[in-house]
Amino acid sequence: MIDAEKGYPAPSVNADSKPFWEAARNNRLVYKRCVSCGQPHFPPRYLCPACWSDGLEWVESKGQAVVYSYTIMRRAPLPVFAKRVPYVVALVDLDEGPRMMANVVGDDALNIKVGDRVRVCFEDRGDGFKVPQFSRIA
Repeated sequence: MIDAEKGYPAPSVNADSKPFWEAARNNRLVYKRCVSCGQPHFPPRYLCPACWSDGLEWVESKGQAVVYSYTIMRRAPLPVFAKRVPYVVALVDLDEGPRMMANVVGDDALNIKVGDRVRVCFEDRGDGFKVPQFSRIA
């Protein structure tokens, strides 16, 4: 869905992801962990991808990660993103284990390298959502 005011794609909220977006609205990054086998995972889902248990709990991340991979977007996928080009999309490994995709933002974002340390920050889209992004740790 596209946000009518800004044109940004709105997150798709369902029963599995609602607590994630509620936490983000409060500047908290959370992920799910299996109570049965201890496996952390992201994105949120209703069964553990390792053991298929439905015994899952939400855990708050400390918000620090390592860049696993990245790409620099030089062409906007939608017109609304044209003002952001170039921008970085990265896969980051949270210190707690899960891997997630997010933008890397900040004045030095284009200097990103695999292995760089990053920390979470939240972009307030003004539509009731805050989107987790990451910035480089100096």
